Amino acid sequence: MIAFVLASASPSRLHILEQAGVDPLVRHPEVDEDALQAALPTGTPHVRVVEELARAKAEDVLHREGAQLAEEARSAGADTLIVVGCDSMLLVDGRLEGKPHTYERALERWHKMRGRHGVLLTGHALIVADLADDAPYAVTFSDSDTSDTTVHFGAPSDADLDVYLRTGEPLECAGAFTIESLGGWFIDRIEGDPSSVIGLSLPLLRRLLEAAGINAHRVWRPELRG
Repeated sequence: MIAFVLASASPSRLHILEQAGVDPLVRHPEVDEDALQAALPTGTPHVRVVEELARAKAEDVLHREGAQLAEEARSAGADTLIVVGCDSMLLVDGRLEGKPHTYERALERWHKMRGRHGVLLTGHALIVADLADDAPYAVTFSDSDTSDTTVHFGAPSDADLDVYLRTGEPLECAGAFTIESLGGWFIDRIEGDPSSVIGLSLPLLRRLLEAAGINAHRVWRPELRG
């Protein structure tokens, strides 16, 4: 049995997994994303930036809470623990844009983005730990990868933008937009994996699991596995 841990505070990522048959344990990473990004060498490839952030989140949760998570997993009958971390950023004009945090910054970004397109990069990190030994856990696999999806933005009116941004919905989202909620009004189309735009790519996660020797159905709820 596998215990699945989502190292993310994102409700959207949790929703994707739940809709895909996974009931993960959720733990919030304590990572200073801005400081970590600033510490990376100048010229670090964009895909590596999001992968480093995703890896930092997964490792933080495992290092801080791994012993407790392992105990909970064992008590539930699990012999394997997996931790998944993700990070998304929007690539526009050669620059990575993260969460705007404020109305003013989000409005500035939308003025630049509307009627154009950008590439949403979502880094994924997977850590697999064996719970069979007496030690709390033993890491047996660790890898990361990035999905990229092109997002074509609409050209919303200033009035629509003002109301949308004042809801606060996109202020803590990479690129200052959402696609699954109110922001869907202002996204004309995407090219690539839709789940990645929401925050977690199921196809990419499946490939990471397969690289670790784990079939995707093994992380589904028991009643779905038959």
